[in-house]
Amino acid sequence: QVQLAESGGGLVQPGGSLRLSCAASGSIFSLYAMGWYRQAPGKQRELVAGITSVGSTNYVDSVKGRFTISRDNAKNTVYLQMNSLKPEDTAVYYCNAGGYYSGSYYPNIWGQGTQVTVSS
Repeated sequence: QVQLAESGGGLVQPGGSLRLSCAASGSIFSLYAMGWYRQAPGKQRELVAGITSVGSTNYVDSVKGRFTISRDNAKNTVYLQMNSLKPEDTAVYYCNAGGYYSGSYYPNIWGQGTQVTVSS
C-alpha cells in the first residue's frame, strides 16, 4: 500500500504555470498507474492526467497541450506541470495510485489534495 502527499499548489495569475508533485512511500511504486484528478466547487472529481506503469500518458481534452504528467520512479514521485493556466483550472488537485486496465484508470489510494487557484 502506498501513501501519497501532494505539494506545489498555490495562487497563480492566468497564463502562469505551476508544477505539482506527488511523493509516494511504501509498496512498489513503479507498478502503479498514477493519476492527477481535480475537483472544483460544485463539480464532480475528474481525471485530468494519467500515466501508466510503463509511462504512457492520457489527458482530459481541456488540458491537452497545457499540462504534462510525468513520473520519476527512482524518486517515487509523479509530477503535473501546468502551463497557460486558466481560471477554470481552479480546483483541488489530488494524486492517486491505482491500476490501468483496458484503457481506463482505476483509482485506489488518494493523496490529501492541494489547492490550485488561478485568478487575476
